[in-house]
Amino acid sequence: MKEIKSLNNCTVVITGASSGAGRAMALEFALHQARLVLAARNEAALMELAEECRELGSKVLIVPADLSDAKAVINLAGDANNFGDGIDVWINNAGVLTAGEFDKVPMEVHAQVIQTNLMSFLFGAHAVIPYFKKQGSGILINNISVGGFLPVPFGTSYTASKFGLRGFSEALKAELQAWKDIHVCDLFPAFLDTPGIQHAGNYTGKVLKPAPPVYDPMRLAKAAVSLAVHPRSSVTVGSVSTVLRLAHSLMPELTAGIVARVIRTYLRTAEPTEVTSGNVFNPLRFGTSTHGGWGLPGRPKAHRKYIVAAAVIAGVLSAGFLSGRR
Repeated sequence: MKEIKSLNNCTVVITGASSGAGRAMALEFALHQARLVLAARNEAALMELAEECRELGSKVLIVPADLSDAKAVINLAGDANNFGDGIDVWINNAGVLTAGEFDKVPMEVHAQVIQTNLMSFLFGAHAVIPYFKKQGSGILINNISVGGFLPVPFGTSYTASKFGLRGFSEALKAELQAWKDIHVCDLFPAFLDTPGIQHAGNYTGKVLKPAPPVYDPMRLAKAAVSLAVHPRSSVTVGSVSTVLRLAHSLMPELTAGIVARVIRTYLRTAEPTEVTSGNVFNPLRFGTSTHGGWGLPGRPKAHRKYIVAAAVIAGVLSAGFLSGRR
């Protein structure tokens, strides 16, 4: 297995880099003096991030692009290859979210969620793999989320895209087995403290908040750097992600039903707000930071009670599963 000894001057492409997890990854890779190619729709946010990364010692190219456009992604790969004399790491990260009852969310919104969350990953892989094959090496990292295992009621197109991503990545890994130095790596983070939910398309009529616990996106960024140096097939970020993944694998209908009831209960009491398509079709001017303000940077101790509760739920589900088999 070929591993990158040092990220210094390695060319790293990050899509969806203008805020949240993508921004966190850019800053973390900049600490290692990687040569960065940052892509997103929000050019102003990319310019600001680029300056921060350069201050940390990185060379940076920004490429304003709509990652749901296949031609734009092909151009991105070409620009990255020319900038770095090759591409070492490509991180598929661009994503959007829409919440609401399936039939009340416009079909064009569902379609765009799929286009951004699923197709942009396929576009990225399709654009970069020829460069990897020519070089004989490369690392593709897909930021999928725990949503690749856990269905999210009232977020049906989001779930469809994430389940699709997991299947796509597994199939691609099998296809590339003969290429020993080309690696496809998946990240499955739990809920992150990013501006993502503030950007979400919202057809519930209620203010949206992330389900606790939320994790510092810098943990995900460190995991991405680790994969770039020591590639692995998949990494789960956050204990809750592991617990939810286990619970759904043991009792899928029960777990999904519990999640649906929790969401319905929240929506009954949440504050009202206007319906919006959020950033599904166009970038927003606000919320371009790394954190969304839902938690504290680092590893919040307050999360322990949620981890314990999740572990108890997993234990109950496991017991029910085993009892049912008997």
